[in-house]
Amino acid sequence: MSETIVSRGGYWKRLSGLLGDRRPSAERFESANRGKGGASPFRAIVAKEFGDHMRSWRFVILLGIVALACIGSIYAAVTAIQAGVQSGQADDEYLFLQMFTASDGTLPTFVTFVSFLGPLIGIALGFDAVNSERNKGTLSRLLSQPVYRGDFILAKFAAALLLIAVVLFSLGFLVMGLGLVTIGYPPTPEEAMRVVLFLLVAVVFVGFWLNLSILFSICFRQAATSALSGIALWLFFSVFYSMITGLIDKATAPAESSAFSVLLRHYEQMLLLNRLSPSYLFSEATSTLLMPNVRTLGPLTTEQVVGAIASPLPLLQSVLLSWPQLVGLLAATMVCFGLSYALFMRQEIRSR
Repeated sequence: MSETIVSRGGYWKRLSGLLGDRRPSAERFESANRGKGGASPFRAIVAKEFGDHMRSWRFVILLGIVALACIGSIYAAVTAIQAGVQSGQADDEYLFLQMFTASDGTLPTFVTFVSFLGPLIGIALGFDAVNSERNKGTLSRLLSQPVYRGDFILAKFAAALLLIAVVLFSLGFLVMGLGLVTIGYPPTPEEAMRVVLFLLVAVVFVGFWLNLSILFSICFRQAATSALSGIALWLFFSVFYSMITGLIDKATAPAESSAFSVLLRHYEQMLLLNRLSPSYLFSEATSTLLMPNVRTLGPLTTEQVVGAIASPLPLLQSVLLSWPQLVGLLAATMVCFGLSYALFMRQEIRSR
């Protein structure tokens, strides 16, 4: 009899403990998994999405295209450097950085290829992040489990951004390795830091396009519509935006006989209009990091030029010069992610 009372007392104790735990089911599930040594739902989704991206044919094909383009740019850079060394016109002070910025004219530079083809990687990894799950009917099943909506959308972004970082850093280190073998000139610590900072800026730049494609995948039900929207914006900013700003510049340009203040104001207005493009911000940031001889990104008056010492900027000054462009890219990325998060949290998820 006493054993029965004890057993019933233990049962009611366990039941009252379960009823007294008023935390959300997802929080109890996550804490239980962590207590047992299991992975949290966020980490599980990140690992699953990362593996799916690695095994997808579209990623393999796009990676092959980008890798071939980068190898071609390396060949053009090595040819240009060798020609400059033979003619005695090469700059030996930052010779290793020229692997990323030099070209013999047959192919674009490595920076140009990254700025043109990098957004395609972000669009390819994010255009069907949400609408494919919705069309397959797996979105409602996944969110019916103890998984937060915020963890779901954040895991989608984190997995794709991690893969982008792996790809860009691999390509960057490939360029450094081939340059070391080809020209036999090791990089200085400052040059290596400049290359690492350039790759970080490239990850932020491609991450913006990733967030934009995820936003389109939330707004549109069909994956084809979201992909076309991302590609249309990529073509607009990469090709047509510079044409539009050029036309505006010709239409609003003051006469050559105008006052200097009027000409300076017009130049600053056009510079601000160009900086609305993410590609232009990326080109400005990378030019200051990979070209230490770049001392300014805006107009200089004669009073500012007189007495200035013509010497390359140190690393810290180059970072400070490109800091506004990096902040602009980060702000655009955060705005796109905030819009994606807000829209996804407000959407109704129905089971099929």
